[in-house]
Amino acid sequence: MNLSNHFLVAMPDMEDAFFAQSVVYICKHDEDGALGIAINKPSPITMDMIFSATGKNIPMRMQHDSVMMGGPVQVERGYVVHTPVGNWQSSIGVSDGIALTSSRDVLENISREGAVDKALISIGYSSWGKGQLERELADNAWLTVPADEHILFDIPYEHRYAAAFAKLGIDPLALFSGAGHA
Repeated sequence: MNLSNHFLVAMPDMEDAFFAQSVVYICKHDEDGALGIAINKPSPITMDMIFSATGKNIPMRMQHDSVMMGGPVQVERGYVVHTPVGNWQSSIGVSDGIALTSSRDVLENISREGAVDKALISIGYSSWGKGQLERELADNAWLTVPADEHILFDIPYEHRYAAAFAKLGIDPLALFSGAGHA
């Protein structure tokens, strides 16, 4: 099983403080584990802050975007999920058109015409050790669905969880395992 270029969608009853109601874009999945970026958890950092630190003008298309909290690992580092793949210093090719880059050169060129069409910027990432994600899937902690660039880049972050469930054709309210009391 290779879930690269898929979304992990947290089950509605997930109790983990960070991953509750998360959508994680899996950028790499192999026999050693998995690495992904949560795409619907805003951080307190704004795009204005990122671009003022690089000395570059913020692209108009990103002016109101939030920087995502990609996960609880290496929160002191930035990561960019972007299209097209391009030729950057530290990139992981996720699909034919999408890459994850952790080098500053992608940020320094994001305003340049044709360099980066769409981007999601995060601090930190999410990771699973060997066999860990497979165990969590077997325990029904997550649902999986092939990634959708529209959800990844175009839909506001607060609607991505519902959009991922809609792509599955499932109402998340139908999945709660607890019984109610009247």
